[in-house]
Amino acid sequence: MMLALLPRVPLMMRVALLHMLRLTPQSKYLDLRTEVAIAILRSFTNPSSPRSITATQRMAAQAPELKGRIWVSTYACPPPPAEERGLQDAIAKAIDELRDPRVPTPTYEMPEPAHVEAEWTGYRADATPNSRLPDLPERDLYAEMMKEVKSPATVLYFHGGAYYLLDPANHRPTTKKLAKLTGGRVYSVRYRLAPQNPFPAALMDALMSYLALLYPPEGAFHEAVKPEHIVFAGDSAGGNLSLALLQLILHLHRNSHTVLWHGAARAVPLPGGVAVNSPWLDITHSSPSCTANAAFDYLPTLDQQLAAEARRPPCPAWPASPPRRHLYAPDSLLGHPLVSPVTARSWAGAPPVYVCAGWELLADEDKFAAHKMWREGVAVVWEEYEAMPHCFAIVFPYLREARRCLEGWAAFIKAVAEGGPTAAAATPESRFLTIRAMSLEEVAVEPDSLWTDGEEVVAERVWRKVRERLVPEESVAKL
Repeated sequence: MMLALLPRVPLMMRVALLHMLRLTPQSKYLDLRTEVAIAILRSFTNPSSPRSITATQRMAAQAPELKGRIWVSTYACPPPPAEERGLQDAIAKAIDELRDPRVPTPTYEMPEPAHVEAEWTGYRADATPNSRLPDLPERDLYAEMMKEVKSPATVLYFHGGAYYLLDPANHRPTTKKLAKLTGGRVYSVRYRLAPQNPFPAALMDALMSYLALLYPPEGAFHEAVKPEHIVFAGDSAGGNLSLALLQLILHLHRNSHTVLWHGAARAVPLPGGVAVNSPWLDITHSSPSCTANAAFDYLPTLDQQLAAEARRPPCPAWPASPPRRHLYAPDSLLGHPLVSPVTARSWAGAPPVYVCAGWELLADEDKFAAHKMWREGVAVVWEEYEAMPHCFAIVFPYLREARRCLEGWAAFIKAVAEGGPTAAAATPESRFLTIRAMSLEEVAVEPDSLWTDGEEVVAERVWRKVRERLVPEESVAKL
């Protein structure tokens, strides 16, 4: 770490000086430590000499040692028998029926279902910060964890990492905190990563994981979980996956579809709620905040990403064969609502949803989605954190804003999951708040002030970006 920071000493000194002179936008809202940390992190996310995708994945997969006040039990959900095509049929039908009718039928490869690992995570109250897990079989670790679970809340968690990085192990501090604050447990999914496994592999793994909770396969550690006790949650790309899974399930509901799952046709009920943190809802980065908020974020802008891709050395994982221009999804699907949920036609009928974001690159798409859900009758809790960067509660856990965010996130999950089967029908009151930096003052926001552009403007921005940046123009020429 010291060797990595040494070349960045001039950057740190420059940022510190400008901060002390109050010459940066962040200096009015952030402490010195956080502004310097954001600048350093920005230099790592937008390096002058990018690593290959394989090398980046290898570096990002390094996880801290497993110890402390946490239970972790790993379970691998088996795929259905090879002759069953229930998962593939449900996803293929949704991809076709949810696409914009002006777009030609997309070309993509449907993956085969595979074993999907997940980490059952719980809070271990009597442990110390240096405690190790007992040397027990995974099933026994799960049983020990369950002795401390006090709430029916079960969080189906999808980690962030732009769909090609990180792992549930990197997110244990967050899933442990959610387990502690809710009194429940977290099922954190090790879904398949791109570019080796492009869309819809992660969505298939997410659907499998939800079905595994509802209808446990033979040999599972857990008993069947009631859908009203399950809350989808995730950060960044995991927030995308949470809402893409919700869109898929809403579509199944509207069309009375069942899914063949381990020999039985199963209904796929809605979960108790969805709670997402800085969700990445527009794969194309088309919204104005993707450039306007760059001063407050550490994420690279689209122009910076494209420039980095041009300098990135090739490796076995990327460029892909056959070629495509985006790591996560085939070019013809980048504007699809199961890839970019910001283009979803409707959220009507969804369970309660929590969305939080900072003054980050993804702010506009998150505001739009929260506003659209509310306009369509969904109970929405929206929290905007003044001057905060992307996923600040996960990346900068020492901040008072981070603690407030985690508490609000967990409180929503707990309230929805413990509300019982009538929680969604009761429609909890929507709340739209801005959380002031430093003071944590809560300021009520009028929902209609959150978004003033029409839906058609959002759709046009996405498709314009698709045309200009990502795919051959002839495939979306009519849009």
